[in-house]
Amino acid sequence: MLSARDFFDLDATQHAALFDDTEFVWDAINNINDYIASLLAGDFAPNAGDFEVHPSTVIEGDVYIGEGTTIAPGVYIQGPTVIGKNCEIRQGAYIRGQVLLADKAIVGHTTEMKHSVLLENAHAPHFAYVGDSILGRNTNLGAGTKLSNLPVNSTKDPATGKRNTIQLKINGEIYDTGLAKFGAILGDEAQTGCNCVTNPGCVIGARTWVYPLVSLNKGYYPNDSLIKLRQTTEIVEKRP
Repeated sequence: MLSARDFFDLDATQHAALFDDTEFVWDAINNINDYIASLLAGDFAPNAGDFEVHPSTVIEGDVYIGEGTTIAPGVYIQGPTVIGKNCEIRQGAYIRGQVLLADKAIVGHTTEMKHSVLLENAHAPHFAYVGDSILGRNTNLGAGTKLSNLPVNSTKDPATGKRNTIQLKINGEIYDTGLAKFGAILGDEAQTGCNCVTNPGCVIGARTWVYPLVSLNKGYYPNDSLIKLRQTTEIVEKRP
């Protein structure tokens, strides 16, 4: 129920090795740095210096850019980052490093990403925040979606300098993720509606849709679900 294969078709992605030696799907978030480093040391050696971009675009650090990818003016990309083939990085995107974009991924206008993965054809196309998260193949974030990654009450222990880890209660059992920062997991073909916010530690199953304006509590949401927001509106006559 909570393994990587429960959320992703690992036979259909180039980056199945990201999930090697994981018990729970969120364990792969701890693999992101090492996995990107292994790519940059192998077939994805940094090549951004050979890639022609608009003068207003800034690329710093170790960055690989795949064939057919387009990068708009006003983009900032910090390494280590690997960008696959035929991706779109749209105007105003901010990629803060430790990011992997598989082929045909989209990072849209004023979208910010850090320490995250978009698998093949995953889209964060408008005004999104994606932190410490993994989005499966063919996922889509509605405009304004925020995958928040740090609980509002998170503080560092004065003695150790470390934050508490995020714990999830699933079917009555407590799972300590071991992660102080944890945005969301979206299984293949999952979608969020406009202005959706996922609270730190959301694990959303494949093909599940989250309706617009939902503030989603941390926890597990099964495959093939609709997560709806119920609200009541009232129309009254305007008075002079």
